[in-house]
Amino acid sequence: MTRERPKALNLTDAAAERVKELMASRDAGFLRVGVKNGGCAGMEYVMEYVAEPDPLDERVEDKDVAIVVDGKYLLFLLGSTIDYETTTLHSKFVFRNPNETDACGCGESVTLVAATLDR
Repeated sequence: MTRERPKALNLTDAAAERVKELMASRDAGFLRVGVKNGGCAGMEYVMEYVAEPDPLDERVEDKDVAIVVDGKYLLFLLGSTIDYETTTLHSKFVFRNPNETDACGCGESVTLVAATLDR
């Protein structure tokens, strides 16, 4: 018997609705989520529109939304939840990532470790 593989990450209802709105207003196939080196804490979350997923991208479907996770950074994002927050000062996607060990004071960059089997 094969067990269903858990999702690489999840979206909150607010994030799913915002992704639906963004994708409906653009001529793009998918929203790709990943990380890149940068910022004072070492890494930054990135989101970009792509016409097609790369062969190593992980496709995630949650709440009737399909996004792709950059396969090179999957272990850094495994278990994350993406939310979308709107306040009087900003509207933005927020990552809640169990692999995050530190963040800079301004919240723009984070320190991430790759997920392991014991986490």
